[in-house]
This record gives sequence, structure tokens and C-alpha cells, in this order.
Amino acid sequence: MILALLPSVTMLKTLSIRDFTAFSEAELQFSPGLNVVVSENGLGKTHLLKLAYSVLAVSAEEGRRKSGIEPTKALLQARIAEKLVNVMRPESLGRLARRRQGLSRAQVGLEFNEPRLNTRFSFATQSKSEVRLETVPKAWLDKAPVFLPTRELLTIFPGFVSVYDSHYLEFEETWRDTCLLLGVPALKGPREKTIAGLVAPLEEAMGGRVVLDRNGRFYLQLPGTGNMEMHLVAEGLRKVAMLARLIATGSLLGQGYLFWDEPETNLNPRLIRRVARAIMSVAKEGVQVFVASHSLFLLRELEMLKTDSEFSDVPQRFFALSQTVNGVAVEQADDLCDIDPIVSLDEELAQSARFMDTEE
Repeated sequence: MILALLPSVTMLKTLSIRDFTAFSEAELQFSPGLNVVVSENGLGKTHLLKLAYSVLAVSAEEGRRKSGIEPTKALLQARIAEKLVNVMRPESLGRLARRRQGLSRAQVGLEFNEPRLNTRFSFATQSKSEVRLETVPKAWLDKAPVFLPTRELLTIFPGFVSVYDSHYLEFEETWRDTCLLLGVPALKGPREKTIAGLVAPLEEAMGGRVVLDRNGRFYLQLPGTGNMEMHLVAEGLRKVAMLARLIATGSLLGQGYLFWDEPETNLNPRLIRRVARAIMSVAKEGVQVFVASHSLFLLRELEMLKTDSEFSDVPQRFFALSQTVNGVAVEQADDLCDIDPIVSLDEELAQSARFMDTEE
């Protein structure tokens, strides 16, 4: 059966999990705009992003390969398992099931505003190369999701994909996927004006623009002084450059999905403010954004941007993770102030109070 790809108007509505890594049971109800997962380190916020990303990435990858042929149960059972292992890097698929006495079975469900994309599967602690698919999607995604890891990738870009594909490397597959998108030529045509508007504040922060030369190396092009090797650019600026490049190629323009793990890593407060605004800008353009963070500064910036008239129509959703005797629990609300205090954020607030006391 031949099936055309869905138009890029889809959004992930719900991620439901049971006995997956540290989570006993949770159902995350997402906003079509910005979604922020907040917790201390080690509670599984990155696991949630990688889980959702893996399933979306399989759909987009297979949609490109299969020339519109409808998804099949046999294909997806193997491909979802393979992607989860390559992205999350467990020794075997079953290691992603929640560990407890006896056997357990992880259950995962993704629901979209377009029901034909709905996917549900499970796997047991002894599973190795396949999941068991209970709900088979009837269509593929037509645009690849983007996953930005905590480190920048521009400096490892030259030759990375070819080496990754021909050798066994202990790098998660999100690095390969993102490098592929970084190498896509910059868009030209009617959308250039929109791209320029989104990229301009990032280029101002970097002091130049990102260019990819014929030898597959990225440079920061500085006005009047030529190109600077990306290795010589501060790491925080390289992360900003990566975001600017993905906007320029169209990967983060129009409909789509962005997963960003701890955007604040290696950024100073000035750059965090720029990144927060860029995140809201791509969400305003129709990209559904998922961020994992434990930075009070970033969270406050995102919260304050809700009052900016430019972003007042961008819906936000916050998810707080906390450790309980039954595993990690998830609390969710549309406003940051409506979720329980988070230990890491409390510590930052407490430090501010201690500092003020010393000044008295």
C-alpha cells in the first residue's frame, strides 16, 4: 500500500510510560509550543527526551527510505529497538526496563494530534533486539526531529558521520543524526527573510556568522577579519553557532521538533538569555520544543518571556521530576510556579539568600 507523508502540522500530545528506566508510571501531556523538563541530575529528564526523540526519529528516517510505503509492525519492532539502544547506549534493550526484583516489562505510548501517528510498544527485561508493538502507526513523519546534546558538535563534524557509519564508536546516535542535519545546505528562497530574523540575534552574540567550507569544516566568519576556525571559538558560542546553523538549514524552521538537553551548559548568563529567546522564537515558528534543564536562570528567562508580547501566544508546559519510594514521579503544570519546588533550584535560591546575609 502506498501512502503519502503527513503534512508537517503534527504535534506530540502525550508520552505515557510504565516501568521505563527510573519511572514506575507517568503520563506527560505536552504543549504544542515549549515543554521544559526540570529536575536534579540523575532523575531521568534526558531519558524522557531521548525516548520521545528515538520514536520520532525512526518514523522520519524510515519515511525517507520507504518512498511512502505504509509502516509495518515487523519493521518498526526492530527499528525502534535498534534506535533506543543506539541513542541511549544500554548494553541491551532490556536494561531500559525499570530494575526491580523479578521480571518487569516497560510500556511506552506516544499520542499525536494526528491519530494515524500514534505508537504504543513494550519490551521486557530480557528483550534484546525487538520491542512488541501494540499500536502500529499508519503514517510516517515527514520532517526529522532535532536533538541537541549537552556538548557542541561543530568541531567534530568533519568526517564524523562516515566514521560513525563504518566503525563501532561509543557515541550516542543523536550525535550522528545532528551532524547529518548540520551538513544540509543553507536554505535559499522565500524563507530567507524569516531565517535572517531568527539568526540575527544569535549572530550578534557570536560576532559573526557560521559558514561550512568545501572541506567540511565549520568556521565563524567575522566581518572584516575573515574566518575563525571553530575550534578557536569559545564552547558556549559554538553551541549558539550550532543552533544558528540548524535554523539556517531549515531543520528548525516551520513545523518540526527540537529536543535540547541542558541548553545552559557552558553558557554565561548573557548567552543563556539569547538562547532562551531563540528557543521561544523557533517555538513561535511552529517547532514543538522539548528542553531538559536544571538552571534556575534559564527557567526564569523562559518564564519572563511569556509576558513579552512577541511570545505571548507561545504555550508553555513545565514538568518537575522528583524521587519517591516507587520511582521517579512527574508533576506538570502550565506555569513554573505551579509545580513543587525542586531541590537544585532551592539551593540556588538559598545561596542568593546566604549571599545577601553576608552583605548586611
